[in-house]
Parts: sequence; C-alpha cells; structure tokens
Amino acid sequence: MKNDTGTLYIADAIIALSILFIAMLMLNSLISIQNPVYSDISKDSKNAQDIMEILSGKVDFDDRTFLSQISQILKDNRNSKKSVREVSQLCDEKFSELKLVNYRFVESNILGSKILSQSGDFSKADDISVATRNFDGYSYTLYVW
Repeated sequence: MKNDTGTLYIADAIIALSILFIAMLMLNSLISIQNPVYSDISKDSKNAQDIMEILSGKVDFDDRTFLSQISQILKDNRNSKKSVREVSQLCDEKFSELKLVNYRFVESNILGSKILSQSGDFSKADDISVATRNFDGYSYTLYVW
C-alpha cells in the first residue's frame, strides 16, 4: 500500500455515518414517543369540591343555600327522624338533579355521622373525592367516586 490516507478517509466516513445513523434513530424515537393525554387521566369533571360549592351557593332570591335549607329543616324539627327523612329525600332529589352516580352525603357533627343520601357501593370505591362544609353547627361531608 502506497497510500494510507484513503483508508483513513474510509474509516472516518464510516464513523461519521454511524454517528449520523445513531442521531437519526434517537430523533426518531423521540418523535414516536406518545405524549400523555391528560383528558384520559381525569375521569370525571365533577368532584366533591365542585358539588359542595353548588350546594353552598345561593339557590333562590331570599339568600338561602341548599345547606342552609336542610340545616333549617333539621334544626326546626330538633333533628327528628321525620326531619332526617325529609332532608334525605331533598338530598336524593338534588343529587339526581346534579346527575351524580356514586356519592355519599353525611352529616358528621350533630347527627353522629348519619348518612343523608347515598348512591353506589362505597366499599368498592377508589379514588374518592371528599369535601366538607359547616353550616349552623352541622358538618356536611360529601364523598364522590
């Protein structure tokens, strides 16, 4: 061999092509990686905080909220079984109006964790959203899953 520079050029070209090939593979793998779709991660837009905001917001022109309405019914009737049934019926109607499927609504202060309204199997629930609001001595807790 009289000329060794040709061999060096070939080796240099092979190294450059292999680096270029590796760079193209890396770029291709970055492009083909799927981005997470965040709308698939969130199951339902209604969570317990949203629903409790609706329940504690004004519902009519005399500045009464749903929570104040049910608290007044319970308070006026001294937390009798009849008033608890009436409040349970109002809660069932309200939650069906809000199209909730899996929920539990509990008064946990004065009535001693009495379930006022419930739909769905709470024992099989996962990823539970919880919100609590206090009104006039009553503490209402909503579980949504």
